[in-house]
Amino acid sequence: MKDQIVKYTKKLIQDKTAIPDSIRFYALDDEVIASREDAWKPVFESVLAELNVVGLLLAQPALPFADYLIAKAGGRERRIYPRDSETKTFLHDIPFIRKEEIDEKMIMPACLVVNHDIPFIRKEEIDGGLPRKIAAVLRERKGLVIEGVGFVSSGTVTLEQAYIIYSSIFHATFIKYLYDLLETGFSLPGEREVFYNFRESRPTAPDVNSLRFRQGPLMERSEILDEIAVVGRYTVETGLVDSFFGNISYFSDGIVYISQTGASLDGLDGFIDPVPMDNSSTYGITASSELPVHRRIYETTDCRTVLHGHPKFSIIISMLCDKRAVCEIVDCGKNCPETRMFGDIPIVAGEIGVGGIAKNVPPVVREFGRALVFGHGAFCVGRNDFKEAFTELARMEEACSTGYFRLLRQRLDAV
Repeated sequence: MKDQIVKYTKKLIQDKTAIPDSIRFYALDDEVIASREDAWKPVFESVLAELNVVGLLLAQPALPFADYLIAKAGGRERRIYPRDSETKTFLHDIPFIRKEEIDEKMIMPACLVVNHDIPFIRKEEIDGGLPRKIAAVLRERKGLVIEGVGFVSSGTVTLEQAYIIYSSIFHATFIKYLYDLLETGFSLPGEREVFYNFRESRPTAPDVNSLRFRQGPLMERSEILDEIAVVGRYTVETGLVDSFFGNISYFSDGIVYISQTGASLDGLDGFIDPVPMDNSSTYGITASSELPVHRRIYETTDCRTVLHGHPKFSIIISMLCDKRAVCEIVDCGKNCPETRMFGDIPIVAGEIGVGGIAKNVPPVVREFGRALVFGHGAFCVGRNDFKEAFTELARMEEACSTGYFRLLRQRLDAV
């Protein structure tokens, strides 16, 4: 269990989603194992005593966007409702506990937000109120936000689950805050300055030419499996996607080699399934849930590679539509029949499954070589190897990032 704590602490730091000194894991292994022996431990010992989980994670996000969403929410609101499809499908919504609902000694003062620290809490100052609140929420959802403190997530069976939920909350609140900012603008003290610092310090577009791709077509199974794992790591290491947000495949000799469902893109060794197109094996059971999209793309194009990722700015751009105010469609991400364009990037709607994106994405990919799905992410393809698909994914995210900041400037100037 201690090895798992070290592993996922390192991943949070590498992902740049959590402030390093704030990361605290609590795991049950005969006794409570804590990554930090401090005054937070008795809080989460109490939470663990009330839940049937193996571990909990508390960390302060590297960006304060979730706190901004809470500050801007109505006084009676107790949940954040992201609109990206991944969050709606798996998290549903994100509960939060307001800072006034807990002892003010447990709140991170504004000065400490800048210093990236968590305030010290004496054991005798913990009255049990916060543990009870956290446990009550985690019985219903797998994670929550505590305003002024950070994200709390649970792992029912493994600590990896707590890491995934934390990352999902970071992903969802990042997207929702930036999406909402186009409508609300800046309204909180210091918000504009924090945002501009974020904009200036965000990663630059990856240099594709500095990466090594095997030239296709690839024929040997071992070569295919190794290349999929390498390219999966590239998507994470360059900051294009978070480690588990996406899937990847290669088609050769009637077999789709595809990442398994829930597999991290930067850890695909041993988690790639060879699925025959004729369904003559049961490998498809553990394959990515988006196998139908990959399969249909291979059936209708001459491509050998499919790279699907969830880059954040691409998802934000996919959900913007000038017709929303006059459109009668309620669930745009599911039911919009149009193929919209953002520059040369086609955007379609559709749910995960045979009747959704597996129907809508392949025709667009066949025409444009790429497709952006409303609230869900990008599908990019290559004819023989992964360099073309990866290059297109990187280009798409850079175009959407540039486009987002241009739109924000225009809308702020118009206010």
